[in-house]
Amino acid sequence: MKQTVQVEALSSILPNSPISEKTENLEKNKEEKGAPVKSGKPAKKVKGKKRKIRRIVPRAYAHILAGFNNTLVTVTDENHATLCWASSGASGFKGTRKSTPYAAQIAAKSAAEKAKEFGVEIVDVFMKGIGPGREQAVRGFYSAGIDVSSITDKTATAHGGCRKKRPRRV
Repeated sequence: MKQTVQVEALSSILPNSPISEKTENLEKNKEEKGAPVKSGKPAKKVKGKKRKIRRIVPRAYAHILAGFNNTLVTVTDENHATLCWASSGASGFKGTRKSTPYAAQIAAKSAAEKAKEFGVEIVDVFMKGIGPGREQAVRGFYSAGIDVSSITDKTATAHGGCRKKRPRRV
């Protein structure tokens, strides 16, 4: 407020000064654009949101993590960048119902529906874990209309581990 009063006071005292001409030009430009009229600082430019670019990925990878308590389904592109994901818990199941094969199938269906927005038609499946929803998650992709070209098991196997440290001499 103080700045606008000072500029107006200067323009009334010195009507032909360069300051008064600049403020009048600013006010005219702002009125033409429809912006609120303020003399002094120019208005800040408001940055808009960046638009998301929808990629079209005809072939993708589905990573299924079947645990004892939940089933996670992640759909990725060929560089393994995540396109979408779903889980039994995110599909609305709570407690022990999350660990059922039916919950895994619903999670896979919802992940497949989200993947269809990216144009996914064929999926290579990578499974990990020994939970009850392993096979049903693959059937969820079939029922959603996405072709499964291969199924790979990536479950870690126990092999005895590293050699133990020698016993300490006391």
